[in-house]
Amino acid sequence: MFVIAPLLTAVLALSVSASSVEIPSPSITLPFARSLNTQGGTVNLLQHDQARAAALRDRGNAIAAGRLYRRQGSIPVTNEAFSYIAAVGIGSPATTYKLIVDTGSSNTWVGSGTPYKVTSTSVNTGEPVSVTYGSGSFSGTEYTDTVTLGSLTITKQSIGVASKSSGFSGVDGILGIGPEDLTEGTLTNEPTTEIPTVTQNLYTEGKIPAEIVSVSFEPTTSTSSMNGELTFGGVDSSKYSGTLNYTPLTTTSPASYYWGINESIAYGSTTILPTTAGIVDTGTTLILIATNAFNEYKSLTGAVSDPTTGLLRITTSQYNALQNLYFNINGVTYTLTPNGQIWPRSLNAYIGGSPSYVYLIVNDIGSKSGSGLDFINGQTFLERFYSVFDTTNSRVGFATTPYTDATTN
Repeated sequence: MFVIAPLLTAVLALSVSASSVEIPSPSITLPFARSLNTQGGTVNLLQHDQARAAALRDRGNAIAAGRLYRRQGSIPVTNEAFSYIAAVGIGSPATTYKLIVDTGSSNTWVGSGTPYKVTSTSVNTGEPVSVTYGSGSFSGTEYTDTVTLGSLTITKQSIGVASKSSGFSGVDGILGIGPEDLTEGTLTNEPTTEIPTVTQNLYTEGKIPAEIVSVSFEPTTSTSSMNGELTFGGVDSSKYSGTLNYTPLTTTSPASYYWGINESIAYGSTTILPTTAGIVDTGTTLILIATNAFNEYKSLTGAVSDPTTGLLRITTSQYNALQNLYFNINGVTYTLTPNGQIWPRSLNAYIGGSPSYVYLIVNDIGSKSGSGLDFINGQTFLERFYSVFDTTNSRVGFATTPYTDATTN
């Protein structure tokens, strides 16, 4: 069951300038909830995330090669596992839809659950639209409509209205907040057309002062919890501590077509992944790293692969000996503590796990380093660090939070 809080009104928050000086500016703050999809019984986090990683890599490579991304044939489809859900209004009067917050895609669409309701602001463009995510897909027709975020609205926002979808039970669709390039090729009859995203239209219509989206997650041990916040147009300084540091977007393809950054990763004093390119992605649950780095992490932790969940598992005594995992991003080190590296033990049953084991949230991305997308910092990373996705200045920012060192897991 999804628990969705009422949409908040517009608030006064903080914007980020190119020099990282925060200044007061209007923004939109939208709460969202983390929910575990238990409708189909236990969930396979690794299957979901690896399928998504493959689709992200394929799509980025297709864009880089100037090809349309029309993945056909046998497509692995697994239901969204842990999703972050925002309540978004569409139409006038607005119908509220539960949409997955996704930085790894850019189309906004509805119809997998609650049917789209045509109102006076609905305009059918007649354009077929479709997107494949690896963890699911949708196809349908493009409309333009009024989209409500908090107390502010976007007029004539492009949305997909699904006539068919798979892999999205329990939700109504996706709120895509990735780069605009990812929308190219999603309109069947206009394959070179890019669709302005929700963030872009907020900025173009003068509703926000900069094309920025900030994301706050908080760790939780419940299957459904209102533990997140999106801030459009700036940052919410109450959600992070210390200094907000930035890194430029990577130029390495295919990570460069997403919210891609360069980083290195060390386990204790051992570097397991030298500086390379990957992405930050709210649609991925785990932290995925290149196969060679994963094998070294597995060896150093003494973990074994669990045949039921696909995750690495360790004993309680091994957990007590677990070392910090260090992410070096543009000269700044972000420390993931041992508790931040494990799945919430109270939720072991939901992934088919045993209460006797401790499961690690670091796993194999499915390819060796050098692919151009060698890691994904997913939800389990973002629950420990505040993140800022800054299109205006082509960068991503991170900061510690009151939950960086939490021991809730």
